[in-house]
Amino acid sequence: MSSEPLLRARDLVKEFPIAGTVGLLRPARKFTAVDTVSFDLHAGKTLALVGESGSGKSTTARLAARLIDVTSGSVHLDGRDITALHGHDLLEVRRQVQVVFQDPFSSLNPRHTVERIVTAPLRYQKRPIPGGTRTVARALMERVGLNPDHVGRYPAQFSGGQAQRIGIARALAVSPRVLVCDEAVSALDVSVQAQIINLLRELQREEGFGCLFIAHDLAVVRQIATSVAVMTAGRVVEAGERDAVFDDPQHEYTRKLLAAVPRIRPEWDARRRNATGATS
Repeated sequence: MSSEPLLRARDLVKEFPIAGTVGLLRPARKFTAVDTVSFDLHAGKTLALVGESGSGKSTTARLAARLIDVTSGSVHLDGRDITALHGHDLLEVRRQVQVVFQDPFSSLNPRHTVERIVTAPLRYQKRPIPGGTRTVARALMERVGLNPDHVGRYPAQFSGGQAQRIGIARALAVSPRVLVCDEAVSALDVSVQAQIINLLRELQREEGFGCLFIAHDLAVVRQIATSVAVMTAGRVVEAGERDAVFDDPQHEYTRKLLAAVPRIRPEWDARRRNATGATS
């Protein structure tokens, strides 16, 4: 594996104006959601950004994916500065960096069939669709463990876990280099979470993409991450390899998060880690 990171963020800052603070003779006050955050993500690896609600982790992910503009700092993809790209160049970045969102149903158009949903990135980016959308959609459904005969169905006809698989299939349609999972399993039942995590790990082994995994559940993070960055108040307060952070946390906030993780019986933990039941 190359020592050069696939995705590199340096000193990211994101400020938002505070509503109601602007005056005739003064600028609006600003809230700093992300404050000088830096990280490296390597191909085939998973970096988890963890923290409580409001820590800035999801905003950081959106900055890295170029869904929103940075206030300052830089983002490099494969060594290329993508911080200020727009137009066609930004469209190419969007192909290489795809996002799986928290709520599968709110991120899927309820009026569109699965076939139309999972092939939307290809049409949006005006890419060739060998064999037509039906053929491509069926292949994508198979890759995420769903029945390819169901490409004519609508999102409401699927369970939450199945709908999230559809979201993953849509992201895979353009063969991304980076997959951003923004709380992608937090809305799912524990057993379904384990199935989705296993799917992501399997797809990562096959495709080699880097995964930026946003989560607040450290039990989930331990199952999927290779490295961890802990965020609070918009800053990274601790970062390192997964086992080092979990087994020997250095920052008080990290210790607080770990102390809040429920202790469960070992056999239940094994069941969670190895859930391989029917697709949900």
